[in-house]
Amino acid sequence: MEIINYNEEDKSIVERSQNDVNDILPIVKEILDNIKLYGDSAIKKYSEKFDNVKTNNFKVSKEEIEESYTNIDEKFLKAIKKAISNIKKFHKLQLPKEWCEEINEGIMAGVIVRPIENVGCYIPGGRAIYPSTVLMNVIPAKIAGVNRVICCSPPNLNGEIDDAILVAADLAGADEIYKVGGVQAIGAMAYGTRTIEKVDKIVGPGNIFVTGAKKLVYGEVDIEFEAGPSEILIISDESGNSEYISYDILSQAEHDPNSSCYLVTHHEKLAVEVKYKVSKLIENTKRKDIVKESLGKYGKIILTNNLKESIDFSNRYAPEHLMIMTNNYEEVLKEIKNAGSIFLGNYSPVAAGDYGSGTNHVLPTGTGGRVYSGLSTESFLKKPTVQKITYDGLKDLSETILPISEYEGFHAHSDSVRVRLKKID
Repeated sequence: MEIINYNEEDKSIVERSQNDVNDILPIVKEILDNIKLYGDSAIKKYSEKFDNVKTNNFKVSKEEIEESYTNIDEKFLKAIKKAISNIKKFHKLQLPKEWCEEINEGIMAGVIVRPIENVGCYIPGGRAIYPSTVLMNVIPAKIAGVNRVICCSPPNLNGEIDDAILVAADLAGADEIYKVGGVQAIGAMAYGTRTIEKVDKIVGPGNIFVTGAKKLVYGEVDIEFEAGPSEILIISDESGNSEYISYDILSQAEHDPNSSCYLVTHHEKLAVEVKYKVSKLIENTKRKDIVKESLGKYGKIILTNNLKESIDFSNRYAPEHLMIMTNNYEEVLKEIKNAGSIFLGNYSPVAAGDYGSGTNHVLPTGTGGRVYSGLSTESFLKKPTVQKITYDGLKDLSETILPISEYEGFHAHSDSVRVRLKKID
């Protein structure tokens, strides 16, 4: 990791890997078009081509799910159940309340809350197996009251989904699980096939092709946001523990060769210590090649002049994961404007949020934290407005409606009010 002196004018200092999906969109579109036209037969074709799997049966059976439990050890099962408990508690607290208030005399207005009816969760495979991502996608949807939640995940060479994925999906409350991955999974959920019924919203991270597919089907279905490679930014001062920080950096770098890992500090001694320790610790990490590539491309230690500059840089960067490891982290938190998920103090590693503290780890990347929040219970809810107006309330409101609607040229709007205000003989 290189140490860089902070320069507010240097735009390159905030650069991180971005999945430029535009280059692969033509390929993705062709696959999606074929899924839309040919359904299950196209899924079969692409599963064979991309996953080297021949199958006519995409849906995971009850027997397969039951058998998966026999292959999971008790320690893992206990951990998953504890994670589920915490995630449920947190996401239940996110449920919004319905309300109705008198806005003016004779005018009642409010909001009701309704769940989306059908949701599809994409669970990635490839470099690693992600049962935790199953929990983060399925649980908030079920808490929101979604009637049907399905999961799609790429099968292994034996045409099977990992036992941990099946157990996690079952315990989280998934209604259906399908052995389909990649673009074909997104197309199947967006358009529907004979086997896989169409959904209304698709959530869950994936590779650049999955991201491209979600981008193209947006409008046909809703999506949460486009997710890119993992990111971490750590704000620290002289109180920072260089060993903790070094491991936190490695924990994000091991995700992906394009992960971005930043330490931002005004304490030069800490910067030098972290740089040294990370270089030593890399050699003993199990995913050494991935970590080296990640930190070589997108690993930086930013040396600022003071804590205020560190905070300003963080807000400019808008990281997916923000760790605040300072003496006065509660005060620093007050100044934070942009971040996906925030971790305070020495004993709140990102791994806690990834696996079990209860917060969601499906988060915006690539400055998405400027405008998006992470996946939540509200991601699966609609909030229609409701109003009830009396005759007297409408009469009073007509003095507002009529001049504005007629100025805009919508005279039928005015007439719809006038006809209601006519006196009945």
